[in-house]
Amino acid sequence: MRYLVTGELMKRVDQYTIEQIGIPSLVLMERAALAVFKEAVNHVKQTDPVWVLCGSGNNGADGIAAARMLHISGYKVLVILAGKKEKGSSEYLTQLSIAEKTGVDVVEGFSFKAVECSLLIDALFGVGLDREILGGHLEIMKSITGCRPEFTIAVDIPSGIHSDTGQIMGAAIPADVTVTFGYEKLGTMLYPGKEYSKQVIVADIGFPPESINYVKTEYFTFHKADTALIPKRPAYSNKGSFGKVLLVAGSKNMSGAAFLSALAAYRTGAGLVKIFTVEENREILQTELPEAVIVSYHSSDAEKKTENFEQLLIEQCEWASVIVLGPGLGQADYVKNLVESVLANAYVPVIVDADGLNTIASYPELTGYYTDNIIITPHLGEMARLTGSAVELIKKHLIQTAREYADRFGITCILKDAVTVAALNDQRTYVNSSGNSSMAKAGAGDVLTGILAGLLAMGLEGPDAAALGVWLHGLAGDMRKKKYGDYSLLARELADEIDIILKEQMRE
Repeated sequence: MRYLVTGELMKRVDQYTIEQIGIPSLVLMERAALAVFKEAVNHVKQTDPVWVLCGSGNNGADGIAAARMLHISGYKVLVILAGKKEKGSSEYLTQLSIAEKTGVDVVEGFSFKAVECSLLIDALFGVGLDREILGGHLEIMKSITGCRPEFTIAVDIPSGIHSDTGQIMGAAIPADVTVTFGYEKLGTMLYPGKEYSKQVIVADIGFPPESINYVKTEYFTFHKADTALIPKRPAYSNKGSFGKVLLVAGSKNMSGAAFLSALAAYRTGAGLVKIFTVEENREILQTELPEAVIVSYHSSDAEKKTENFEQLLIEQCEWASVIVLGPGLGQADYVKNLVESVLANAYVPVIVDADGLNTIASYPELTGYYTDNIIITPHLGEMARLTGSAVELIKKHLIQTAREYADRFGITCILKDAVTVAALNDQRTYVNSSGNSSMAKAGAGDVLTGILAGLLAMGLEGPDAAALGVWLHGLAGDMRKKKYGDYSLLARELADEIDIILKEQMRE
């Protein structure tokens, strides 16, 4: 697991390290500058022009220190100062004095006409930027980017990117590499900041482990070692040992979602999968996935909410150790009865997806059945219907939207986008670092629900299953892309890749 921080949390880490631990600010700054220097020399020759754009805060001071290191090592460096010197931080003024004494070329502003820049080191704004960029700073950013540097390294975060949301604060300088310090910032994980940051290198500059514990960040993401969280399968076991998944899914001419979720649940490790679906789907699902048990009903019985239908559904809910509600259910009138009956009679974790969510959006009173066992998996459009917010607004505030909805109802909310955010019901917030655009295909979300169900069925706690399931789903997409490229992925192939991931985890 990797911790993530907001700009404010990072400031507190820095403050704690300096004031409580006693590591001087200039020591941390030298280590930060050294990390930038080490990356810079990988991308430029000594005879190539290097520009270092520096603001008047500590981010600019990091850039000046890195420029001095490059100059001393024989590189052709020019420091471009933005803003007024007299407003600079004490560290900025110290670094500027050292740079000038060691012969670094320094200019104020960008009033000259330059023909080329082989390497730009962007140290204009750091994680403290919280307002739109205007005036002279905006003009200098336009001038610099207009010169089209061949390669750009951002110091800590690309200038103009909000460190909490990833949004562009009026303008931003795109980087090829971002060298960030201590912990990755949310702004480099979320779009459009993720795109502007490109490759992110997290440099250890000496923050002690106690610092992250002190600020108590609740943001995190996963990396490869976290496959160890997948529950082990004891040798002495049977199919009942690995849980029973009930899928309430599918409608007439819509059997694919139920199939994909069921397949993924089995591939992830569930012992038993049962699909509760309309009678029209029985034959095709039994043919496509004979391993699944099919229990069917007539939509007319569901619409009338007959006693036989109610009893049949209650029996399935009592059988299950985890329930998936929604994939491919459609929007017929009877679906409201179906969704309400499941929510009212489920005493196990319930993953609500797709038409389950659309039904709740149409009948908000159904949120009265929410418990801490509920996991919802909306994409942006479904979240807009659930909250009444515009999609564009949700895009800009992914974490806030997911967190507010989860906290309001005491549930786990997995908000799906190019970067998926899971607001867990234990107050942690997971930001996904896996996945790619090849997964933007019909059915991919149904596979995710199946993966989540499989993990829950094997005994993983709800919040952990939500975060791990999202990461495994994206990892499967990354593996498939590596083999076959961006275009040809089919949703069912994600389930097949889960099988390979689990094999690799067992070998480790």
